[in-house]
Parts: sequence; structure tokens; C-alpha cells
Amino acid sequence: MVNFAYAQAASVSVATASLARHRSDGAHEQGGDFLAGGTDMVQLMSEHLRNPDRIIDISALPGLDRIEQRTDGLRLGALVRMSDAAAHPAVRAECPVLSEALLASASAQVRNLATLGGNLLQRTRCGYFRDPGAPCEKREPGTGCPAILGQNRFHAVLGGSEHCIATYAGDFANALLVLDATLRIAGPSGERTIPLADLHRLPGNTPAVETQLAPGELILFIDVPTGPVIRRSHYLKVRDRASFEWSIASAAVALDLGEYGTVRDARIAVGGVATKPWRLPQVETALRGKRLTLALVQEAAAHAADDAVPHGRNAYKVELIRRTVARALAETGGLA
Repeated sequence: MVNFAYAQAASVSVATASLARHRSDGAHEQGGDFLAGGTDMVQLMSEHLRNPDRIIDISALPGLDRIEQRTDGLRLGALVRMSDAAAHPAVRAECPVLSEALLASASAQVRNLATLGGNLLQRTRCGYFRDPGAPCEKREPGTGCPAILGQNRFHAVLGGSEHCIATYAGDFANALLVLDATLRIAGPSGERTIPLADLHRLPGNTPAVETQLAPGELILFIDVPTGPVIRRSHYLKVRDRASFEWSIASAAVALDLGEYGTVRDARIAVGGVATKPWRLPQVETALRGKRLTLALVQEAAAHAADDAVPHGRNAYKVELIRRTVARALAETGGLA
């Protein structure tokens, strides 16, 4: 870990302006970073994967550590701890998929410290990215992606490119994706709102650019609409061990069932298999307007890996996606 300057921000405007100004100063090669819970940032710094020369502590910014029930849904502050959000009565009642996804993440100790905003921005767990001695397009553009022909059992089969197949590691964002959540973001130029679906970028030719956030921008709130399709929701995580483990596949499902079990609406997203939180519109379309049965679940889930591109050791994920989606749909619909 290198030497760095530390400052605690008293307001959102001061925090965003300070970081943007620092990052635009050519004298500061590494730039600065925000720090909240620090569960990912401190690890990145200790492993010399990120060496900011200025840290702006945003953990005490007022108003961002609360969950509000609003007429149109829930507003989650970006500084709310993961454990607090998972246990909140309104989250558990209105958005069970969120609570389940949060409880499936990390460990109790990490959840007690990590923030919702920071969780959305966590970096990949790709072994090549986490090894400073290995080439990696995310860390050093132009060096190539050794995972494509190398150790790639945990890597993505959806959304990859010739430059990167690193998997997005989080669970929380996958659940937010099926809830059509939006983000309120502040920056030096003011505030703006974007869909959660637009936050993370595909690697394409520039895998080092992972999100749509501009320099100095900060997530303030996560707005989640509520309603019938959200209340019948579920998160299923498949992993090598029962706790404190990244997923090899996961599925977030929300269903709105009408008379005789007819699917009025369906939303499905998968994690652990893609380079960003990944929605499955082809599966959703196959379900809508039909009576939910185990046969329909199997038929629809068969399309979950339609766009998959495996690379050697991660080929097993193609069938695993289908089975994970089918099981999650059956459990959500009361068929399992």
C-alpha cells in the first residue's frame, strides 16, 4: 500500500468536486477514490491493484444511510449497510429477492460493514485481474486476456469479448435488475438518474472502463419500484461451498401470476455467468401469458443460455444456467 492523503467529506458537493478535480490533475497519476465501507477498496489497495494518492471518506455523508418507504416504492441510501438492508422489514416484505441476494453475499462480518453503493461497484474476482504479475486488459489495457485460453472455470459465458471474459461478481445488482431499479447519481455537473441496467458496461474493446460513472460521480440512492411482481420474487445462488463464496451461477426471478397460475409478468436475471448483471428477455417472453407448469419452466429455461460463448473449462456453465433458472422459477412459482 502506498502513501495517500486522506480527507473526510462533509457534503456530497464537496466530495464530488474534490475527487473530480484531483483526478483531472495530471500531477496525480493514480488519482483519488471514494471510501465508504472499504471491503473491496482496502483489499485492492493492499494487493497494489489500486494505488490512489488521495482517499475521500464519504461514510459520514448525511442522508445516505437510510431506507425510505415512498408512494412509488423504496429508496435505499447508497451508504446503507448490506446487513441492515437485508433485515429491513419493508425490503423483506416488498422485495424478498433483494433480501435473499444480500444474505447470500459475502459473510456476516462483511455485510455488517459493506455499503449498497460500494457493493454495486465492486471489482471482478478474476484471478488474473487480482494478480499484479499477470497480464490483464482490465488492469493494463493492451496486455490481453489470458483467461480466454487459461484458467477460466469461474469466468463468463455471456457478454464477453476477445479482450475480457471476467465475471461480474456481485449478487445485489442482479436482484435490482429484475426490479427495474434506478440510480440517483451526483457529480460535479449536478445530479442525474439512470436505470440500474445501464450502470455496468460490457467489456467490448475497453474492459478497463466498467461503469457509466464519470470522474467524481457518486451513487446517492437506489430507487426500487414495488408491486405484485416484486413481492413474488426469489434469489437462487449456486456456489462451490455454502457460504462466503462467489457464485458460479445465480438467478434472480420475479413473477406476477394471475388466475389459474397464468404468468402476467416475468423478470429473470442471472449472475456468476456474465460480464455484467444479465437479464434474460428470451426466457421472460417464453413465460408470459401461459400457465406456469414444470413443463413450461423447463421449456422457457432452455433459452437461458442462447447467447452463451464458452471457453474450455467454463463450458459447464451453459447447462448450469438453464438448470439454475429452471429451479429458481419453480421455487418462485411454488412448483418445487
